[in-house]
Amino acid sequence: MTIKTGDKIPSVMLKQLTANGMQDLSTDSVFKGKKIVMFAVPGAFTPTCSAKHLPGYTERMDEFKNQGLEVVCLAVNDPFVMKAWSDNAKAEGITMLADGNATFTKALGLEMDGTGYGLGTRCQRFALYAEDGVVKNLAVEKPGAFEVSSAEAMLKAISTKAAA
Repeated sequence: MTIKTGDKIPSVMLKQLTANGMQDLSTDSVFKGKKIVMFAVPGAFTPTCSAKHLPGYTERMDEFKNQGLEVVCLAVNDPFVMKAWSDNAKAEGITMLADGNATFTKALGLEMDGTGYGLGTRCQRFALYAEDGVVKNLAVEKPGAFEVSSAEAMLKAISTKAAA
């Protein structure tokens, strides 16, 4: 079952490569008591992800920060790839999280079958906004699309919710 607005973020362990090496990071610690925008990509270094998705969030980081929002990027990749992608893209301020076994992705119900492309199980392209671990907005892209999960779309969705 796919997560939806009003649902609590599932409690799962993810990986992050830091200056202190590989770290386990629980989704509880990522989301608890915070306002988080998480965007997810089918894969680091893939065309749309590298040319549009990640750069859009990097370029708009100040707008997210000014609203008290933290930005997190998720992919079904290993933490070394996520760190290399972050360094390559100069993704300052974005927390890059690896869901190497797609455990979190499956818990969200947002996995996709990329075996036809040699990718195995990956996550669908999506973005969500959560407050204190509760989903307030979820935007899942149609296959091959890049419209509703962009930084611009999420900023607009969040400001619309705040105004309501």
